[in-house]
Amino acid sequence: MNELLHRLFRYKAWANEELLATLERLGQAPVTTLAIKALSHTYVVDRIFAAHLRRCEHGYASTNPDPLPPLKDLAANIRASDRDYVDYVATLDRDRLAERIDFTFTDGSAGRMSREEMLMHVITHGAGHRGQISAVLLLNSATPAVDGLTTYLHRAEGATRRRSGSAQMAGA
Repeated sequence: MNELLHRLFRYKAWANEELLATLERLGQAPVTTLAIKALSHTYVVDRIFAAHLRRCEHGYASTNPDPLPPLKDLAANIRASDRDYVDYVATLDRDRLAERIDFTFTDGSAGRMSREEMLMHVITHGAGHRGQISAVLLLNSATPAVDGLTTYLHRAEGATRRRSGSAQMAGA
């Protein structure tokens, strides 16, 4: 198992949970619809790549679902998908991560990526859209989720992140 990838997928699940909790608190605010659109797209891409990783058909014709699901349903789907990725990544060794897989994008173009590249795409794609949602929340005077990797690491691995001694640098 690649510990860094496993940690990144646990972080992804935590960051998604923080964002979903923030959106649930906002309720039916107009900004929630924009967030649902971005999260629905991210979820579909996650599921498409989960299928590619397993060499299965995914059944999606587009990465933008229409109609959009209610937040409650989308949240449940995202949570299940995140658990699936955390479990999946835990099973991979170096050879399986390096294996290149042929697939077809939803626009019909041919693709070939290693499992590791696909997994990094899922991580970075989701992070990018969470950032977009945070920007939209800020522009609409709503407080975004606290979802940074450093926050996650210090909360999830607090006992190993404590520093001691008097030579600590402020803000480091």
